Amino acid sequence: MTDPGAVPMTAAPDRGEPGEAAGAAGRPRGRRKQREGTVVSSAMDKTVVVAVVERVRHPRYSKTVRRTKRLYVHDEEGSARAGDRVRVAETRPMSKLKRWRLVEIVERAR
Repeated sequence: MTDPGAVPMTAAPDRGEPGEAAGAAGRPRGRRKQREGTVVSSAMDKTVVVAVVERVRHPRYSKTVRRTKRLYVHDEEGSARAGDRVRVAETRPMSKLKRWRLVEIVERAR
């Protein structure tokens, strides 16, 4: 007989292979995100602001929508200028807002 107040047993969530380490987002540890965007401001010292445009499908209307994120990026040499196309990588927190570092300048502004 089953107890009417009993909670049904469910299977434990799949944790992957025992030797496989995964981060909170489900990607392997040690793999840092990389993004490509356009520098919109280089007025600060050793910091640039990069606008990253992401195209996502609207869940209800299925229309492709552009979402823009502004990332604060550490630029040690101060070589990036407004309008440049750059590649940035996720890194440890460097200040209150800076969590990205400049990897390379893909294309200079004309």
